[in-house]
Formats: sequence, structure tokens, C-alpha cells
Amino acid sequence: MQLRQLGKSELRIPRLVIGGNVFGWTVDRAQSFRLLDAFVDAGLNAIDTADVYSAWVEGNQGGESETIIGEWIKQRQRRDDLLILSKVGAGTGLSKANIAQAIDGSLQRLQTEYLDLYQAHVDDAETPLAETLTAFGELIQQGKVRAIGASNYSAERLQAALDISQQHNLPRYESLQPLYNLYDRDSYEGDVEAVCQQADVGVIPYSTLASGFLTGKYRSEADLSQSARGSRVRSYLNERGWAILKALDEVAAELQATPGQVALAWQIARPSITAPIASATTLDQVNDLIKAAKLELTPAALDYLNQASQ
Repeated sequence: MQLRQLGKSELRIPRLVIGGNVFGWTVDRAQSFRLLDAFVDAGLNAIDTADVYSAWVEGNQGGESETIIGEWIKQRQRRDDLLILSKVGAGTGLSKANIAQAIDGSLQRLQTEYLDLYQAHVDDAETPLAETLTAFGELIQQGKVRAIGASNYSAERLQAALDISQQHNLPRYESLQPLYNLYDRDSYEGDVEAVCQQADVGVIPYSTLASGFLTGKYRSEADLSQSARGSRVRSYLNERGWAILKALDEVAAELQATPGQVALAWQIARPSITAPIASATTLDQVNDLIKAAKLELTPAALDYLNQASQ
């Protein structure tokens, strides 16, 4: 599997990152183990999770995803060839005290001594950026974290964080995790993308298949009952959404691929994107993601998809 450098860090990640948000939500422990085995055996060894996954499920408190991944790591005894990415701060903030406490919880659940990438999950306007970056810097010095990243930051706040890192000789955010897919383009393309490209910040987007809409699974209101994510897809069921699906169908037919594979390959081909994050609940979906990570789109196909999703 081809590897790409993440920002200016020493991390080299595959062209697609595995999303761990489904572990402990729509996927139980046993199935999670099967999916992780299939991903990593194919060379997709970067796994993204967060300390709050999956607190939104009734009966969960957060940390379930990290716990499952940690149990899998311990059972398989293969930490050295993995890249583990987690996040902190959603609902709890990015104060020095919270980060110092949260990292130990994540490491314990993941049954590892370090994280390859530790990300600020949501911007915290109440905590000075310098405090957050100083806290992350101490984790790096302690050997608990190799590199740091940000998620859901605006262009202005990301640039401010980068400036503070440079001014005060603090570790910098080497990656950004934004919402981005063929349908949801506006919030990333433009100022955010420009900051990332100018500063050589790696980009690992989430919701890259628009909650499954871009796989072609949902084409009408009647399809929304098919999964737990169905309610999220309703906003995509409109003329623009259907035009995007039509383009994906046509390109997929030409390449003997699937719409989901093409949607991910479109992101992988974008110069500013390091690797999209995508999750799976079945082994068939894992195979789809493996093929997507290897799929190359022609310039004509990329132009067609760009025009259809404008």
C-alpha cells in the first residue's frame, strides 16, 4: 500500500485511514476484530478513533471504540506496525489539565504506551491556543504522543495555532480532520484548504462517504430505514445529490468499480488531501475500501465529478 507523509511529521500513512467510530456502535467486538484484521492485512494500518466514541449510543459512556481497538491490539500483538490516531476535547475542552488526564485514559483503553497522532477534536475558544499546544508539547516530551493534529478548526483558528507554534517554539498541528466529501465541499475548499496547503498541513477528512449516501445505498426516502445513519442522509436527497450519484454511477461503470470506491478515489486524488477516513461494518465494505485506496481516476473522470458536485 502506497504511503504518504502526514504534514511535516515523521508519520507515513496509507492512502485511506480506517474510521473507528463504528466500533461499539453499529459493530460489536467480534466483528470489529474481523474488520481490523482485514484492514491491516491489506496494508491499511492507520486507525482513527476518539475518547468519546461512541458515547451517543444508549448505555455507552464513551471510550468503547478505544477499548475494542486496545483489546484487538493486545490479542494480535502487532502495535509496532500500526498507526493509532485518537482525539481529545469533545465536550470536555482543551485545557492543559483535561489533556493531561484524557491521554492517560486513552492510552489505558488502547493498551499502548503512545499515540501516533493525538488530535484536538473540537476547537475550544475558552482555552488559549498556547495552553493547548503547551500541553500537547509536554505529551510529546513524555513519549506519550508522536505528533499532534486538529479537527473541526476554522481557517482562522488553524492559522492562529500554527503562528503560535512558530512564535513560541511549540509543536504544531501536523494534520487537520475536516468534514469533507463530494457533497459537503464548501466548508473545506477555500480558506481552510489554502491554509493547509500553504503550511503543508496533512488533511485526513471524515464523513467522506456522507454517512453512506455516496455509496448509492440511499436513493429515496424509503431507503433511510436501512441503517442507524439513515436519518443523517435525508439532507442529501435532492437534485444536487442525485446528480452526484448519477456521475458516480457512470464513472464506476466505466472503471468496473463501485460509487463508494469512486467517491473516495476522488478525494485521494485531490492534492491537498493526505488520506480520507472511512469506516466499514462488513467485510464486503472492507474490500470496497481496500479497492478504493488503490483506484486511480482519469483527469476526465475527476473533471466530471467536480462539475456534477458543484
